[in-house]
Amino acid sequence: MGRYVDLHSHYLPALDDGAATAEASLQMVTAVASLGFTHLCATPHQRAGMFMPAREAIDEAYATALSAVASQFPQLELGLAAENYWDDVFHDRLRSGGLPCYPGGRAFLFEVNPRFFPPRIEAALFEIRVSGRLPVMAHPERYDAIQNDITRAEAVGRSAALVVDLAAIEGAHGRKEMKTVRRLLEEGLAHAAATDVHRPEDHAAVAAGMTWIGKHLGASALDRLLADNPRRILAGELP
Repeated sequence: MGRYVDLHSHYLPALDDGAATAEASLQMVTAVASLGFTHLCATPHQRAGMFMPAREAIDEAYATALSAVASQFPQLELGLAAENYWDDVFHDRLRSGGLPCYPGGRAFLFEVNPRFFPPRIEAALFEIRVSGRLPVMAHPERYDAIQNDITRAEAVGRSAALVVDLAAIEGAHGRKEMKTVRRLLEEGLAHAAATDVHRPEDHAAVAAGMTWIGKHLGASALDRLLADNPRRILAGELP
């Protein structure tokens, strides 16, 4: 315990559907830290027409959270990235070099429409990977294409790191998502797992997911999915 890395979260206050206040943000950090996480990546949504906060608002929210974390949990590291939606803004930023990435700039988190996989996404991800960047897919268990055909996850995972949601493992996001995420984990298709925490009460479902991994896959799997592989992903490596 005490070395886990959270690649996907919504800690920053008043930016998206995550923490509503600075107080809620600190409660979320406190809860996740109690589970053994020491490196947290805040990934506010970036989605045209829904969640597109100004750069100044993001920086202000990050500074607020960073100050609180430094005061209450000096042993924690809080980094800033984004959960980028696969839309025109994403592709414009990808071409221009302005895409929000994880610290270090080698990897970035993205999500797609749950119902419709982008056409030729495997080829697009391969091209991105060849260019030297590492795409990181958020919650692959939510996508119809993967739920209906697990080989799509295998194909996407050749160029992108697949990061499942811990809360989905015990059914917090639905039965289909639970069955899919367990299969991804059992078949070794998931590269990492993350909290995707949105509110303080998410702590219980995240903890339950961690317990399931430990019970069914072993302590070594917890270390691989929450510590070793996330660090490799941040370094731009596909585990």
